[in-house]
Order: sequence, then C-alpha cells, then structure tokens
Amino acid sequence: MRRRIVAGNWKMNGSKDLVKQLVGAVCEQSGNVGKDVEVVIIPPAIYLGQVAEQGGGRITTGAQNVSQWQSGAYTGEISAEMARDMGCGYVLVGHSERRQLFGETDSVAAAKVEQVLLSGLVAVLCVGETLAEREAGQAEAVVAEQVRSGLSVVADDQWSRVVVAYEPVWAIGTGKTATADDAQAMHSEIRKVLDGMNAPANEISVLYGGSVKADNAAALFAEPDIDGGLIGGASLKAEEFISICRSFPAGV
Repeated sequence: MRRRIVAGNWKMNGSKDLVKQLVGAVCEQSGNVGKDVEVVIIPPAIYLGQVAEQGGGRITTGAQNVSQWQSGAYTGEISAEMARDMGCGYVLVGHSERRQLFGETDSVAAAKVEQVLLSGLVAVLCVGETLAEREAGQAEAVVAEQVRSGLSVVADDQWSRVVVAYEPVWAIGTGKTATADDAQAMHSEIRKVLDGMNAPANEISVLYGGSVKADNAAALFAEPDIDGGLIGGASLKAEEFISICRSFPAGV
C-alpha cells in the first residue's frame, strides 16, 4: 500500500508560540488520525528543531527547502544533511514559489533532489502548471517535463524515498481548487510518466496541493491516485488541519 501523507507547509509563517500551540494540538489528536496516515509539519527552517522536539515522534518534520550544494561558503543556505541532523524526514523541492520568486529551474530541482536522497531523506518534488499553461492545453506536458527533469537523478534503489506533489499554480493560495476529477486525471498522468521512467509508479505517493481544506479534502482523497495532500494556509489552523488528516476514506 502506498503511504498516505498529509503535510502542512507553513511557508513563511509561524512563531515559537504557534509551534507550541499548533503542534501540541495536532499531537493530542494524533490518536484520532488513521494509523496509516503520516502527518508531516513543514515549518520555516528556524523552527525545525522546536517542531521536532514538540512533536515527540508523533509527527514527522519536513524542511521547506535545502541547498543544491552539500556544504561550503553559501551564506544563508542549509544543507540536506543539516535538515536530517535537525530531525527532518522530508524535504520539499521545486515548490512553485521557489520556481517563480527565486528563479529555481528544473535542473536546480534535480540537484536538490539528489542532495536530499544522498542524505537519506524523502524528497517531495512539487510540480504544477500555471493558469496560462492550462488554458493553452499545455498542463500535462509541463507537469510531465517537471517530473522527468526533477527526478532524472533518482537511482533504482532510491524510489522508495520519492514523493510527488501536484500543485496547480493557479490553485495555490487563491481559494480555487482543481475538481477531484481534474486532480485525479493529472495524478494518473504523473503515474504514467513515472512508469515511463521505469520507476515503481504504483508504489510512489502522489499528493495534491492547492487550496485544500476540510470541506474538499475527503472528495480529493477518495480518488484512487491521490494519496494525501500538501496543505498550505489550512495547516496553520489546528482544527482544520486535523480534520483534513482525518479525511481519508475508511478501509482504504
């Protein structure tokens, strides 16, 4: 069975008080989440240690970004090894905000995936098309190229530490969400691309992200190729986030 994952990306939000309150509330409710659902919190790097300590093993910690370099004179960067040292299990790579605001390319994403995998962590490659690309009928081609390029460095024995997160750029933070059918269609296409790369496509978790909330999570997670969510704003509200974590269909 593929891993079912709900990961909360806090982006550049948070405080010591929020970590204490929100992580504490999630941990208290962790017993009400399916045993096969992995709950991941991905805070700003400065709070990674506090989240890991507060989580006490009941949640997994993830980093929002790492460097494409292993170590050295790169002021302001953090390495994948540092993320592992702070207790991380996951690292986001290629989020659309990194691509759009910081100019990260597919080749940079691939270099970061390589570092994450070398460190023994799970790489979560984020892919997704803009509204203009979707309206031009290019969505599948754009996403396929991001998957192929970003995961081109993965060795045969590393696929178990790869997750793909499909986040249509036009749905991130906009309140717009792809319909469950649209999201499922793209997730199915992603699996075809992975299969074409000789990856174990049916064993790799593919998450959906883009304005996921408690009131639409269940419909999304019920689709056969959607294995969970990468949650943005809703992950900053304990009750909402916990509700999303509990949205998987029973017995799946």
